[in-house]
Amino acid sequence: MKKEQVVNCQFSVWYPIFKKHTIKSLILPLPQNVIDYLLDDGTLVAPEFPEFNSKVLEAINTLGGCVFPKLNWSAPRDANWIALNSSLQCQSLSDIFLLFKSSDFITHDLTQPFLHSSDEDSPNPAINYELVLRKWSELLPGGEFRCFIKENKLIGISQRDYTQYYHHISKQEAQICHSIQEFFSQHVQYHFLDEDFVLDVYIDSWGKVWLIDLNPFGEVTDSLLFTWEELTSGNSLSANQEQGDTAQQVSPVFRYTTSDVTVQPSPCLSYRIPRDFVDLSTGEDAYKLIDFLKLVRMTAKSLCNSFKHSSSLLTLSGHYNSVC
Repeated sequence: MKKEQVVNCQFSVWYPIFKKHTIKSLILPLPQNVIDYLLDDGTLVAPEFPEFNSKVLEAINTLGGCVFPKLNWSAPRDANWIALNSSLQCQSLSDIFLLFKSSDFITHDLTQPFLHSSDEDSPNPAINYELVLRKWSELLPGGEFRCFIKENKLIGISQRDYTQYYHHISKQEAQICHSIQEFFSQHVQYHFLDEDFVLDVYIDSWGKVWLIDLNPFGEVTDSLLFTWEELTSGNSLSANQEQGDTAQQVSPVFRYTTSDVTVQPSPCLSYRIPRDFVDLSTGEDAYKLIDFLKLVRMTAKSLCNSFKHSSSLLTLSGHYNSVC
């Protein structure tokens, strides 16, 4: 994986190419003072960013009032534990800041975007950081899949949420694999800037395939039910892990959790203890907890105000919104 491949996987690079096959999104340049705030561990309560806040609120309203936030590459998936509803759904800039300030994934984007690059000795390309706001859609974890593309060939498909067993995946294995292959060959193959990359897709309740994200083909991206050694070795992949040597070779290889016995805890659980709480427990910095509680209070107040001014938002809770 080279640095150029990482650059090509930025949202603002691939979104114009595949716009009609993915979720509606808006991209806002991230001001330097906002970046400085996100990287400042000592400041949890956000300063005022009136101009940026106005642009964010306008974009959120354009996208229906609720959004899924991310940066150039990563979303704060490791920080949903801190949200009031354990969701990445955001309705304001303070919601976004709460998630971003709690996310190691976001910190990685801002500080080590070229980690594990094979050309690490070459100069780092200049990065213009951006806030990506995606129209909120309830994606069922059992419909998400990660695809591994090498030399513009789809070589492997993995269940995205491999920690859980979904009965419908084993029941519809052939149809899922066929749908993803068809989507890749018709809409993605030879259209991206690189020939090696990782593609995240979602299959909705009507069987339609949506492009969710593009990632670099390398260790910086989670290989899920594969290993990067086998993905990059050039040797033929074997089918589902649990089937061992008796499995017949198919192309691409589709791996998924085949029973409740193999269910595992989510890897994101390891991110659920904030460093600030560790500092507090050791007596290193009690002021961090005070700032943290102020931030949560401000977020709760903002949420309450938004519900008062928009009663229609009350109907959103608990309803499934398909990607459309």
